[in-house]
Amino acid sequence: MAIMKRSIMTLYSGATDMYSHRVRIVLAEKGVNVDVLYVDPNNPPEDLLTLNPYNNVPTLVDRDLVVYEANVIAEYLDERFPYPPLLPVYPVARAKNRLMIYRIERDWLSLIPKIQAGGSEGQTANKLLVEHLVTLAPVFAEMPYFLSEDFSLIDCCLAPLLWRLPTFGITLPNDAKAVNEYAKRVFERSSFQASLSELEREMRD
Repeated sequence: MAIMKRSIMTLYSGATDMYSHRVRIVLAEKGVNVDVLYVDPNNPPEDLLTLNPYNNVPTLVDRDLVVYEANVIAEYLDERFPYPPLLPVYPVARAKNRLMIYRIERDWLSLIPKIQAGGSEGQTANKLLVEHLVTLAPVFAEMPYFLSEDFSLIDCCLAPLLWRLPTFGITLPNDAKAVNEYAKRVFERSSFQASLSELEREMRD
């Protein structure tokens, strides 16, 4: 059954930016009718500066409201469009989800700039990211989605990273088979496919 389009918003997004991609996944999950404006994060348009004091992406414009920072945007969208819910109902479970997203950003996503920079520091960061994923492989195997039977904001955070692994020169070892199986489930979701920019599609072509 087709998802009803419920609003018109504007998202300033990087075409290959992981944080922008996270927001696009949330928007696709919610079936929100959004106008995605792809901009160069290194050379953003002047109107973005008038909207966002940090002049960065992602930036969401919803009527008179401007929201920036990926986690703030994602939670705003989850509250604005309650179905399907992407955070648990109960405070303890919600706190655990938020902590896991914080850990992913602090322990995993923080390694990406170093990997992209290359050199010995990049190689060390690459190896560390693989070790993190291998260590948590049993957790990926426990449920269809990360720590949950249902797709959540944690998955929206993980999916852009896992999609980009080939661009970082990362092939996960057999010890991380559960991670690859998890990634395949997420990548096959229609919302994930709808979230991809053309440049992101080319990452896996």
